[in-house]
Amino acid sequence: MSNLSDKQLLRELRLRLEERKKLDNEMKELSKDFQSVTKKLKESEALKSHFISNISNEIVNPFTSILGLSKAILSVEKNDWKKVVSMVALIHSEAFNLDFQLRNIFVAAKIEAGEIAPNITKVNIRSLVQTVVDSFNIISRKMGIDIKIEFNIEHGFGKNFYFKTDSEKLKLILSNLLNNALKYSYKDSQVILKMWVDEDVLHASVQDFGTGISEKNQKIIFERFKRLDSGINSINRGHGLGLSITKALLDVLGGDIDIKSQKGEGSTFSIALPEARNIVEGFSGDGNDVFFDDDDEIF
Repeated sequence: MSNLSDKQLLRELRLRLEERKKLDNEMKELSKDFQSVTKKLKESEALKSHFISNISNEIVNPFTSILGLSKAILSVEKNDWKKVVSMVALIHSEAFNLDFQLRNIFVAAKIEAGEIAPNITKVNIRSLVQTVVDSFNIISRKMGIDIKIEFNIEHGFGKNFYFKTDSEKLKLILSNLLNNALKYSYKDSQVILKMWVDEDVLHASVQDFGTGISEKNQKIIFERFKRLDSGINSINRGHGLGLSITKALLDVLGGDIDIKSQKGEGSTFSIALPEARNIVEGFSGDGNDVFFDDDDEIF
């Protein structure tokens, strides 16, 4: 260094100052990134804590209702069968809700663990759709909501149409969309479920005429544990898993989901599901019978 001229020394100092400034800027950026990650982790922990709290209620409350109603039935007089039928209907409703929530929770756990894979079968789509809709009949009647099916598929074996996909995952996808539509609908309204096929792609849409979703909230509804507050707390059950699971299952099956909604005017969720290319034998008659390939991982 002692042999360097003043000009060279100044140049060297300038270069070192520029390098230091560059390092300082990089440290600032790293610090910002660290703060952002820390904030996201805190938000994630808060969401999960809230999620666990909701899960407890969603599981404990139906169990409490079922136990209480079952005990009440035991003390009903033999000639008061109308009261028994009413209580049995409530038990069915609570048990259905509990089963539905647990299915979502178990699937969410498998998705988080990366242990979910398609189980392809030839599915009777018309029968599967009817099975899903029928499972919500008691809930929809209680809310005064009419579920209308528009099955716009004419080709197939008679009135049936078989499509190669995962029957259980498709049932859960449609169930979550239908449950979401009922949950955010106004009483005495309507939900429309449409099914159609375009070449080798199965399409479905679920339209409600309820509270709708703002443009801002449409960007987060598929995020895990997110739940929107629509203000209809008396019928808004759930813990913010349904739509995120629907999106994740469609990703597994190579499908897509889209939403069109306006606040106060309802929402329409549309899915597009390509037919699987797996070669399978046998049929799934009503969406409940599953046939597996030898190489398929059982879900």
